[in-house]
Amino acid sequence: MGQEINQTVFEEETFREYERRLANEARLLQTMLAEERFSDAGLIGGYELESWLLDHNYFPSPINQAFLSRLNNPLVVPELSRFNVELNGAPFPLRDGALSAMAGELGNTWQQCQEVAHQLDSVLLMIGILPTIRQNDLCLSNMSDLKRYRALNEQVFKRRSGKPLCIEINGRERLKIDHPDVMLEAATTSFQLHLQCPQRSAVRYFNASIVAAGPLLAAAGNSPLAFGADLWDETRIPLFEQSVEIGDHATPENRRVSFGRDYVHESLFECFNDNLATHSVLLPILMDDGPERFAHLRLHNGTIWRWVRPLIGFDADGTPHMRIEQRVLPSGPTITDMFANAALYFGLTHFLASLKEAPESELPFEKARSNFYASAQYGLDAKLTWLDGSETNARTLLLEEILPMARHGLKSLQVDDSDIDFFIGIVQARIHTGQTGSSWLRAFLDKHNTDALHLVAAYLEQQRRGIPVHEWEI
Repeated sequence: MGQEINQTVFEEETFREYERRLANEARLLQTMLAEERFSDAGLIGGYELESWLLDHNYFPSPINQAFLSRLNNPLVVPELSRFNVELNGAPFPLRDGALSAMAGELGNTWQQCQEVAHQLDSVLLMIGILPTIRQNDLCLSNMSDLKRYRALNEQVFKRRSGKPLCIEINGRERLKIDHPDVMLEAATTSFQLHLQCPQRSAVRYFNASIVAAGPLLAAAGNSPLAFGADLWDETRIPLFEQSVEIGDHATPENRRVSFGRDYVHESLFECFNDNLATHSVLLPILMDDGPERFAHLRLHNGTIWRWVRPLIGFDADGTPHMRIEQRVLPSGPTITDMFANAALYFGLTHFLASLKEAPESELPFEKARSNFYASAQYGLDAKLTWLDGSETNARTLLLEEILPMARHGLKSLQVDDSDIDFFIGIVQARIHTGQTGSSWLRAFLDKHNTDALHLVAAYLEQQRRGIPVHEWEI
């Protein structure tokens, strides 16, 4: 979905030609993977940060076009709404001081963005769901001025026969709303991690990313509130899953946004093949790239938002590679917190992928999925099943098993001890105190009995200090 298109209305003949090219590229992908023609470079990490533009009243500021023009940084790009932008970074080999280097790079970009935002009487904020977002902010007039987003909206509602989306979330409180367009997707912002891995071990890393998703999310909640309701520890999960629902299939496993249906077994081609079998084409953009660029396959994959999904990219010499996109983490609370989460993900995934016995053979997919949704709803209080079949609370599991695994994984990658101690130490302190972003937001509301405006003001002030969330004052 990152590429711009040149039209928003498509003929049936265009769909048929796109599907022909899609099938051709899928066959080529299957062949090239079977012949091991994908890159064996890795492990390489990367990230994307979605953030909010706010005005001085702490409401969304729909100025991303002016902001991006003035900033003029190719690493910062538009998002679905005019009040969101995405910050990207360079890929880093996962060794030595990679974690602190990535955090430093994002910190520099963030500072540049803040300086430009201030020139436009705005400010940037990292948070999963903005407490001051109102449903009427999420309208087509606040959609970024890119044809790909207009086309996506048209195609989703064409398949829904014009029926509005119905959002229903039951948590601490209950939310039920209808919405006439896909702009609800813009209510959720994420910190997405990329892990490029050698083709020979891609299956193990993909499945390890699925196993890791639940514990990772339990430690990182930052989105409890939506439209005035206190819902899940990470309300982004159910809100995003229901915000692009076109009704291809009724089951939650087959939504455009889902945790998926199973591990992969022989090849990551299984994910792309499943996409073709279960999800209709939304954006049939015909491109001139040769089939070896997989342009149509990559675009189709970009309109299916699995929480853990494979991506096709290319090394500097043009060799295709596979990387895994871990999409479960929220934006914020600070850059330090986010890279502590990144350290947990990269270290734990490498440890699990390197085990003699594949963890997916010990933990059924249904249990990994249950862990994910339990963590999204209850955070550190979730009950999780682990590799030996035992069930325990997320806090105990993280402290006694997950964090030691992550440390071991980072050490085996030869990440600097100082980075390991610093970032994993932050996660450990967060778990000991029990103060995640979500728990801080709830505690602040409970203590001060305040409104969303004062909550965002206090959150922004703490974020500006740059200290990790477990040290934030309430």
